[in-house]
Amino acid sequence: MLSALLPAAFVLCWSSGFIGAKLGSDTAAATTLLMWRFLPLAVALLAMLPRTAWRDLTPRTVGRQTLIGALSQTGYLLSVYYAIQLGVSSGTTALIDGVQPLVAGALAGPLLRQYVSRRQWLGLCLGLTGVATVTLADAGSADAAWWAYLVPLLGMLSLVAATFLEGRSRTPVAPRTALTIHCTASAAIFSALGLATGTATPPAAPSFWLATAWLVVLPTFGGYGLYWLILRRSGVAQVNTLMFLMAPVTAVWGALMFGEHFGATTALGLAIGLAAVVIVRRADRPPPGTRPARSPRASAPPRPTGPRAH
Repeated sequence: MLSALLPAAFVLCWSSGFIGAKLGSDTAAATTLLMWRFLPLAVALLAMLPRTAWRDLTPRTVGRQTLIGALSQTGYLLSVYYAIQLGVSSGTTALIDGVQPLVAGALAGPLLRQYVSRRQWLGLCLGLTGVATVTLADAGSADAAWWAYLVPLLGMLSLVAATFLEGRSRTPVAPRTALTIHCTASAAIFSALGLATGTATPPAAPSFWLATAWLVVLPTFGGYGLYWLILRRSGVAQVNTLMFLMAPVTAVWGALMFGEHFGATTALGLAIGLAAVVIVRRADRPPPGTRPARSPRASAPPRPTGPRAH
């Protein structure tokens, strides 16, 4: 039951980030929304983290976790928000981000020794087809400069880099400690950007603070935390295949919450994405009576302190 609930919760929580961003996009700039998403969160996490959590951490470990947080939170989120501000449609941004599983799958073997089987590759390519089905129609309608399309590509590569940097880490860090370091790094970077661009002052509109609370609870604690937990439990191929479901699930959510159009093309893309997840999950199961061959990193049991630090 846990293996079934965790992926579903991850998809919903990660997709909620796009909904929260839309809730706050009409009231403030991206840097304002991101700054106030992470600043109170970082203060609260630092206050709740016991001093004993820092005892066994070396400066090198803290530096690595800071870099992971900067890549997986700051780099990824800022690129998505900025691309949309530049005129790139959300559908095209989701399509570019959807290439991440293929990039991660191609690099998983040489970097993490988590080799992707032919059946998993079939699922990954099928998942990309599902994402493209939902989002490709939006690409021609966006009014943006050609270089603006490189921005979400940088965000996708930033998240991939954070994934492999964590995967190659040999020093275990308690999940709550890692989450604190990640959010503190993001809060510092977004605060510096907000002050530098004159967008640090938050608006008084209740919708802004509703969106901020939404983004703290669902995408940060839910989506981000479950991303690292599923990565640790199941490996790169499975967690990144679930990313294919983000675009169609967000489309369904947007239709229910904002009355956005949900047609046959979106439904087809959702069905293809679900098929991709089924293929990859079945490919990862060992034959009856055998034990799965897992990498040392993937075979390690989850730590009892909770999920890893979105």
